[in-house]
Amino acid sequence: MKIIPAIDLKDGKCVRLFKGDFDRQTEYSDDPVGMALAFAELDVETLHVVDLDGAQSGTQRNRSIVEGIAERAPIRVQLGGGLRSREALSRWFDAGVSRCVIGSLAVSRPDDVAEWLTAFGSDRVVLALDVRIGEDGVPWLATHGWTRSSETSLWDCIAYFKEHGLAHVLCTDVSRDGAMAGPNTALYREILSRFPELLLQASGGVRDVEDLRTLAATGLPAAITGRALLDGAITPDEVATFPQNA
Repeated sequence: MKIIPAIDLKDGKCVRLFKGDFDRQTEYSDDPVGMALAFAELDVETLHVVDLDGAQSGTQRNRSIVEGIAERAPIRVQLGGGLRSREALSRWFDAGVSRCVIGSLAVSRPDDVAEWLTAFGSDRVVLALDVRIGEDGVPWLATHGWTRSSETSLWDCIAYFKEHGLAHVLCTDVSRDGAMAGPNTALYREILSRFPELLLQASGGVRDVEDLRTLAATGLPAAITGRALLDGAITPDEVATFPQNA
């Protein structure tokens, strides 16, 4: 299982939100490029970067920071947050970003996103499908920086985009993100049972290396971790125990 460290950007700083709440954030650094360079020294291949300002408003005020990370960090950059047009994706690819992450548009403009999958190729587009588990046990998609709920289920969304070449999905149980409550392994296990060929990235709730081992045991291709790395709950030596060529 590949380990993907995460950096969330807001107002030019590295932060973490609690359960996606923009009013409940912890600031970790005012040097995001330096943090990216530090993460690049881990035994990992990819860095996940989220422009929270972009996710909230659609305006990417952290563009120069992301460009600096893509230029200076010897690691692949996977970028999400406010990417809302084919032109935006194209500009980021030109700037050195390896993969672009699309979230809410997968629900509000599925035909456009399907066209981008075809145009850029399935390896360059990741769908960030953030969910809240309903009382009926169904994972329903949350959109617009997790501030809105939709009437689209995770299962219907993945099935639709699979017909258009979807390969990479990043799935977050919003209730777990930043809460250090443990990942929703049951959700990821069910996703893989329904779509075994999916290159699934688990996100949200990872507390320590034991959580990563539990996720790896489910057969997950990749797991994203942010706060646990930032807080030192997961060490570089522990990251190195997960072969990145697996």
